[in-house]
Amino acid sequence: MTSDRSHPLSTARVGLVSRLAEPRQYDIAIVGGGATGLGVALDAASRGLSVVLVDSHDFAKGTSSRSTKLVHGGVRYLAQGNISLVQEALHERALMLHNAPYLAQPLPFIMPTYRWWEAPFFGTGLKMYDALAGRAGLGHTELLSRAEALEQLPNLRPAGLKGGVKYWDGQFNDARYAIALARTAALHGALLVNYCKANELTYESGKVSGLICEDVRTGQRYPIRSRCVVNSTGVWVDELRQKDGMAVPSQSGRQTQTMVAPSQGVHMVVDREFLNSDAALMVPKTADGRVLFAVPWLGKVILGTTDTPRHDLMLEPKPFEEEIDFILLESARYLSRAPQRKDIKSIWVGLRPLVKPPEDEGANTKELSREHTILVSRSGLVTVTGGKWTTYRAMAEDVLKKCGQSGLLDISQRAQTKTLQLVGAAPESEKVQPIHEAPGLHSYGSEGDFVNALPGAQDTLCPGLTQAMVRFAARYEYATVVEDVLARRSRLLFLDAALASSLAERVGEILMDETTCEPEVEEFRALAAQYLPAH
Repeated sequence: MTSDRSHPLSTARVGLVSRLAEPRQYDIAIVGGGATGLGVALDAASRGLSVVLVDSHDFAKGTSSRSTKLVHGGVRYLAQGNISLVQEALHERALMLHNAPYLAQPLPFIMPTYRWWEAPFFGTGLKMYDALAGRAGLGHTELLSRAEALEQLPNLRPAGLKGGVKYWDGQFNDARYAIALARTAALHGALLVNYCKANELTYESGKVSGLICEDVRTGQRYPIRSRCVVNSTGVWVDELRQKDGMAVPSQSGRQTQTMVAPSQGVHMVVDREFLNSDAALMVPKTADGRVLFAVPWLGKVILGTTDTPRHDLMLEPKPFEEEIDFILLESARYLSRAPQRKDIKSIWVGLRPLVKPPEDEGANTKELSREHTILVSRSGLVTVTGGKWTTYRAMAEDVLKKCGQSGLLDISQRAQTKTLQLVGAAPESEKVQPIHEAPGLHSYGSEGDFVNALPGAQDTLCPGLTQAMVRFAARYEYATVVEDVLARRSRLLFLDAALASSLAERVGEILMDETTCEPEVEEFRALAAQYLPAH
């Protein structure tokens, strides 16, 4: 290990649940272990507050593992005139890349131009993007000739191509970044327990005083006392808000209004050869008005995304057939060799927690705000939703500020997270492997040597996944079942669903040797089948 801070803490489930059962009062209890909740946990713990976080499933199981894998300011938000959001995101982008350079890195993007006016128009906008980033910029925008654009993106459709615009943004491994947040929060004293559902809130004198949670593995219920409760469950925040509203009705007697309008984003993964580049393709406006990306990631290419309103809140939403057709059709407009359905290795869907304007039930999700919202109910329940992965740290800081302003917590220490490097961050002098290359031990940063020291280190299950990685996930990364390992500790389900399914039994055997939980092999195989489109 390269530093004391990189030594891992055991996440053996029996120990975590035993701590959960201890009678105590926490400063803050967080419901929801996605990017926002984990960010709040790390912010609070690093300030010296006592923290407990529970999640009904695995950390980052929902939206936070299903992003386009971009750490970005948001070029489309600049086009919409949302300068403040872009500035904040560009600032936070730099912090993400600094605090976990093995999980978040710069990436060049090429915007092809097929009309004479596109290069000066988009080039001017992207120069403004550079200016807003200031010293936090990752590279300068360049206008490319036709030959230069084809050199950067060899599979770009050449017919009618005028040139391109090259700019810089970032990409990251979202689920592994989430786990790094969890482990760093734990190093600062936070207790984080996955597969532990918050069933109900508790009250004293009409104010939230904690919650009752249930270990979904055993059915055992645990009361948690806390000075402050934060609802950070993403698209599902309204469920807890409704319970709170029924327990402590508003003075007007009106029911608690829903605040989230979910939007579905579909991503599909194909082999690297369909892009054949270390740069990403960015199409500024598709037929539905969204941006289309083709992003090299962990040896494959991600194509996406869509923006479709969705009213049900499935934990594993499925793509609509028209969304698959749309991405394939749009890809064919820009790639000389375009993928077909048979080429899709994996397809996944994420639900964005977009915040609805009051009284507006029919807003177009492409027009809804990507900014975050924090509400404090009459009982003192703090709810945060909206926002985006890139701004998770700023959102967490705002939540703690709101808790202090509302008198729920005594916030005496400033936020520590701007320069707080996450578990596994290596010294700046140490070379970091690019994320767009094939997956491997680089995802563990400075902990790679520790992983190699575990039993079965050289027992390779498939390229980029060893027996030691599975054991490490079970011992130190909160992994309990096969899905945790193959979907989020490694990203194999998101890269090649069929291959992931074929490894489920072997991974399950290793987990059975490490944990007391059933590995749920057949459940994972059924899930993996959903990540492949019907031909």
